[in-house]
Amino acid sequence: MSTLIVYMTKHGATEKNLTFLKSHLKDQNIETCNLKKAKCNPEKYDNIIIGGSIHAGGIQGKIKKFCQKYEDLLLSKKLGIFITCMEEGGEAREYFSKNFPEKLLKHAHSTALFGGKFDFEKMNFVEKAIVKKITGFDKTISHIDEGKVAEFAKEFTA
Repeated sequence: MSTLIVYMTKHGATEKNLTFLKSHLKDQNIETCNLKKAKCNPEKYDNIIIGGSIHAGGIQGKIKKFCQKYEDLLLSKKLGIFITCMEEGGEAREYFSKNFPEKLLKHAHSTALFGGKFDFEKMNFVEKAIVKKITGFDKTISHIDEGKVAEFAKEFTA
């Protein structure tokens, strides 16, 4: 079985989650595709996992376009969807419905919130100011949850 993980990351939290995910999917033939750097075609894969980070309530536009372009194909594959964000609970769960087509969410074998990170070393001045004003944080903080990544991997491979 071959698995394609399609993702985007802005400051690296999604990529860090991807590293954890790949370590928990050891028995899979895995390829990754960062839509920021390349285009990818999911046709030849048995399984597809899609992930991205949430900024100001939205996921990266290229993730949305990928889902729209390949929606019919994705509906014929085993699908997993994850997001990386600092929010938790119901508000964070709403990000799925705001950022992914309903058909894909209903079809997905697994969905998960992996937690997130505010990485002040990688933010520009404006991003730092916005995060500080909204959250009160003024230094790097991580809420990445490797346990949630492991649960997602276990559920996805079941």
